[in-house]
Amino acid sequence: MNTIGSSNSPVTPEVWDQQEMRDALAKREISTVYRLLRRHGVSQRQIAALTGQSQSEVSEILKGRQVMAYDVLTRIANGLGVPRGYMGLAYDEATAVRVAATAEAPHSEEDESVKRRKFLAHAAAITVGAAVFGTDSGSWTGSPAQTPAPGRIGMTDVRQVEAATKALRTLDYQYGGGSCRDAVVAQLSWGQQMLGANATELVKEWLFVALADLHNLAGWTSFDTGLYDSARNHFGQALSLAKQGRKEELVANILYRMGRVYLHQDAPDDALKVFQLGQLAAQNSGSELAVGILCANEAWAYAKMGSDTQALKLLGRARDEFARANVAEAPAWARFFDANDLSAMVGTVHTELAQTVDVKYTRTAIPALSKAIGGYGEDMTRSKSFNFISLSINHLLQGDLDHGSKVGRQALDLSESLKSIRTKDRMKPLLGEAQKRRNNQDARELAERVSKFTGTDSAA
Repeated sequence: MNTIGSSNSPVTPEVWDQQEMRDALAKREISTVYRLLRRHGVSQRQIAALTGQSQSEVSEILKGRQVMAYDVLTRIANGLGVPRGYMGLAYDEATAVRVAATAEAPHSEEDESVKRRKFLAHAAAITVGAAVFGTDSGSWTGSPAQTPAPGRIGMTDVRQVEAATKALRTLDYQYGGGSCRDAVVAQLSWGQQMLGANATELVKEWLFVALADLHNLAGWTSFDTGLYDSARNHFGQALSLAKQGRKEELVANILYRMGRVYLHQDAPDDALKVFQLGQLAAQNSGSELAVGILCANEAWAYAKMGSDTQALKLLGRARDEFARANVAEAPAWARFFDANDLSAMVGTVHTELAQTVDVKYTRTAIPALSKAIGGYGEDMTRSKSFNFISLSINHLLQGDLDHGSKVGRQALDLSESLKSIRTKDRMKPLLGEAQKRRNNQDARELAERVSKFTGTDSAA
């Protein structure tokens, strides 16, 4: 029976969700995709018309010709109505709705503190080779889906994974994790198959690192979309692969990112433990930038706990390490942390201290945040929005309600364009400060708008 439908949905969704089809799409085996469509009654002529190819091209693909070009793959996906994330391409709305992609782990009913303890045990085993926080160090991690491996891979295949990770990370920075998470997970499904392929030892080592960073990005985009169990699972797998690839600097980066999850969940004690493990890996790597990133985030954890002495001490060390670092030669996963991000971290830590210790810290926070905002380009929209949020909080704390409300509106304008649950969560302290000042019309209007954006009750 012919399943061709409307031009907007040329094949029924069930066809794309069948396991054989999903496997072919994940591996970008277009010849298999076309053969499966033929089984569903779709003619070569129809395939050609939908994909913009000639019938002879379709015939050659059916006979086994590979399709490698990104633009051709995209045209095929668009023409046939394939959710692009299924092919490891870019995000689209259909993918967001339909990709199964590790929604949350099977053990999500466990207490969050238990999950944190298990991750800490796994991280400790990776970094120091001992079960420092307990013996259950990783049974919670999800097993990646295995797909048939190609016979042999080389550095060209590894570089393809690296290029995809770089492109998807750019989307994450600019548009939020929701803009690309499904594509990242689909890319992992495609890249994971390489682990079983034949390769030289050097290629295998680089593959471990490339896939570790792809899992690192999957964890980060999961975090940004509120999927904390998935984030933890991806970070756990990333740690194991990075260790196999003997890349201590990447181990440090993964632990920095997992610590940020715990900071976001208001668990600064657990965050600090993860950051300190990351610090061990950073120091072992010899990377001043990695050490500086961990110091700055440890400072944030101490600030959340109200310890200004420790926070300021670690910020000072972060500045010193950054001054010695060669940012231009930093690996892809750490290259984001430049002078703007250092200023942003100084501003963020002082914002936290202004809320937990003394409002006087706004005097340092405001210029640091303003400097960071001025340095960010359009490619760092989410970071810019976070800094606008913090800047607005500081002005409200100082009693500059008109300007604080104006900056808050700027934060909202940026945040509304992002696919990021984390951005909404970061708005909640701003909502609290605006609500405290509801007698002022500007603050009240800001509170109402933030409330609508976050889906939170705006009542005082």
